Amino acid sequence: MDIGLSTLYDIGSNYSIKLNDKERLVYEDDPLRKQKTPQEKKLAKEEEKKAVEKSKDTKELSQDEKRLVLDLQSRDAEVRAHESAHQSGGASTGAATYTYQQGPDGKMYAIGGEVSVSFQSGSTPQETIANAQAVIASALAPADPSGQDLAVASSAMVMMMKAQQQVAREAQEAVMGKETYKNEADNNSSISSTDLDIPA
Repeated sequence: MDIGLSTLYDIGSNYSIKLNDKERLVYEDDPLRKQKTPQEKKLAKEEEKKAVEKSKDTKELSQDEKRLVLDLQSRDAEVRAHESAHQSGGASTGAATYTYQQGPDGKMYAIGGEVSVSFQSGSTPQETIANAQAVIASALAPADPSGQDLAVASSAMVMMMKAQQQVAREAQEAVMGKETYKNEADNNSSISSTDLDIPA
C-alpha cells in the first residue's frame, strides 16, 4: 500500500513529514492541521483567564489603585451595614440587592443597594398605624438615611396620620353619641312624675 502525504492528512494526522537538510524524514506537528475541540478551546480560555487573574493578583497596585481599593472596601461595608439596618427595622422587607463595581484588584465591591419594604394599610386604623410605624422604623434605621429612605418614611407618616385622624374621628363620634344619649336622658328625667298621666 502506498501512503502519501495527502493520505496522512486525510486520516486526521496532526503532523507532517518533511525532509530535513540531511534528506532524512522528520515528523513535525502541523499547526495548521491541528484543530482544537470546543472543549479544548474552552479549557484554553479558562487557563488564559486564570493566568490573567493570577498576574493581577501578583501585580503590585499603584498608590492610587490601593487608595481606590480602600475606598471601595469602605463603601462596600457602609452599603451592606445600611441595607442590613433596613432589614432589622421591623417592617416586612425583602432581600437586599446590590450594585457592584470591580476594583483594580479584580474583586467586586458593593457601591449601592436597596431593600424593598412591604407596606400595606391594615383592616383597621390601628393596624395601619402599626404597619406605618414599622415602615418608618425600617426606613430610618440606618445612621445616615438616604433621600429615598426619608421619602418612604414621609409617605408612611402621611398614612399613619390619616389613620390617627380616623381613630380620633371615631372616638369623637362615640363621645358625641354618648353625649347625645346623656342629653336625651337628662331631658327625660326633668319631666316630673306629676306631669305624667298614670292610670291608677
